[in-house]
Amino acid sequence: MKKSTIASKSQALYNKPCMALRDMLKKTDKDTPELLVGLDIGTEVVKALIAEIKDDNLEIIGVGRKQQEMGDMHLGAIADIAGVVANCEAALTEAEDQAGIQGKRVIIGIAGELVKGVTNTIRYRRPQPNKTLDVAEMEFIIEKVQERAQSKAQAQIALETGNEDVEVKLVNSALVSIHIDGYKVSNPIGFQGRDVAVQIYTAFAPMVHIGALEKVADELALELVAVAAEPFAVSRSVLGTDTDSNFTAILADIGGGTTDIAVVNDGGVEGTKMFGIGGRSFTRTIAADLDLSFKDAEKLKLNLNDGNIKPTVKRRVDEAIDKTLEVWLSGVELALSEFDNVDYLPNRILLCGGGSNLKKITEALEKHQWHEDLPFTKKPVVQYIKPSDVTGIIDTTGDIADHTFITVMGLLRVGYDTIIGNQESNGLVEKVNRLLKI
Repeated sequence: MKKSTIASKSQALYNKPCMALRDMLKKTDKDTPELLVGLDIGTEVVKALIAEIKDDNLEIIGVGRKQQEMGDMHLGAIADIAGVVANCEAALTEAEDQAGIQGKRVIIGIAGELVKGVTNTIRYRRPQPNKTLDVAEMEFIIEKVQERAQSKAQAQIALETGNEDVEVKLVNSALVSIHIDGYKVSNPIGFQGRDVAVQIYTAFAPMVHIGALEKVADELALELVAVAAEPFAVSRSVLGTDTDSNFTAILADIGGGTTDIAVVNDGGVEGTKMFGIGGRSFTRTIAADLDLSFKDAEKLKLNLNDGNIKPTVKRRVDEAIDKTLEVWLSGVELALSEFDNVDYLPNRILLCGGGSNLKKITEALEKHQWHEDLPFTKKPVVQYIKPSDVTGIIDTTGDIADHTFITVMGLLRVGYDTIIGNQESNGLVEKVNRLLKI
């Protein structure tokens, strides 16, 4: 079923089964549930979730997924808008059929090597230390942090693309910490002091990539609530609403085209890094070394432990995987080495994403000595993020059984935060939180 235009989207509603239609028509505005759609446009698979907002929780009522074609994505970014729209339509239709209702507001993830997420610190010396901090002054300080971050991101993306005129846009920002005269505070409003140090995580992406996502939302006739850097979304999935969280871990989302890494320390996102090696890289090496089609190589990779595979073939596949694995581990090491703002890296690595299903990846992280030149206090333990680890989101469908849906669940969390933040307008605390996009 196609819904590429608003008209066709509306028509699809009336193509629902008669019983579902009658149920929907009987609902009053008061009774209509508040819905949110999460859309993870991955290199390999589009994943769609429909969730109902109930008090402080999100209840997933619809799940859908659709395999992408080879040319639809490139290194985590959209390469064929029409192809991606068609796949999103299919995933959404599956989720809508299960939910029996259509969501109108969507949060979409963005990934790729050109998405730059860093934590910047600005130290501000107040001219009137005896005056209490207010929203206006905090807004001034935060704007300075974001200006500095945008300048850095633009320069880095310009260098990597060779385009000095590249335009970048803020995707996400979140407070990491605020110190006043050396003392950490959770809410700066009302405090006195001379020296204010603010750490804010910001993620920027080229406008061309954000524009493609906006076009997808428009073609699907969905209201785009926000675009979120996917490693940031993963971090939000496990952090939830606890502002005093001491959660500390390295989060690694291994997709088809990229590996996205976030470092979280005491509940604050220290930064995010992405590099262009994912599940497809392993498949391509297998295809090249064994002279196979991409499709046949993918089957071999996924069924490597199948007893029906000949030992000689298995050995060659293992050798091909090991070649790419060495490069992938180097990518992880390089990405983590760039977190020079932390004294020590967390001793726990949490994995999600379809690419992490490859058993050799977890074995390599656990057994190889890739971590020795990085600031770990001890060798990190490796675990998967389970759906039950995601805070404030309940799966009522029973269809989310593993770590492959963690990113899109995190997107729902970011969307929820955005909606709630926009609704809360009373009081200084709410205004600052909205400003900081917490």
